[in-house]
Amino acid sequence: MTRPDHSAFAHACEERVQGAHFVPARAPEAGNEAHAVVRLVLPYPISSNRYWRPVRIGNHITIVPTKEAKAYRSEVSTLATRAMVTPMAGRLAMTLRLFPDRPLDWAKRARKDPDTWADSVRCIDLGNCEKVLSDALNGIAWQDDKQLHSIALVRCEPDDRGARVEVEIAPLVVERVAPELFA
Repeated sequence: MTRPDHSAFAHACEERVQGAHFVPARAPEAGNEAHAVVRLVLPYPISSNRYWRPVRIGNHITIVPTKEAKAYRSEVSTLATRAMVTPMAGRLAMTLRLFPDRPLDWAKRARKDPDTWADSVRCIDLGNCEKVLSDALNGIAWQDDKQLHSIALVRCEPDDRGARVEVEIAPLVVERVAPELFA
């Protein structure tokens, strides 16, 4: 059975700076090396509507990344490279926490509707966020996005640290149930 561990993101939002760092996922087991969890704090992603554009090549139309998409990919690549992120192998779990920009009138909104004030804040949808980030991290944090076997998406309330997306990528640990049955 494959179980992702998303508990690291279950806690309240911690103060982080833009960049990345590694933490150990678990202690080494007999015959297995320890895996690392990659945590990245990246710029707020562009909308997928602005990520791709159609281009006519001969008699057909193909979809290519825009200049804005290439700039975003380059920024993500630079931040990941500075943090010494290398492509992970195997099945992976990814958790994205999307923080929209906090509007200037956030306190007024919060007083008026304390429980759901953030629902009216302008924010790209989570599916859009996931697609843009998966594309930007392809070949940087993993070899191919088909390695992603578990994806968790969370939209967070805006805070004073600005618009951003926090990404956690971890190897999926396969728990073998009664391995002697398959020997």
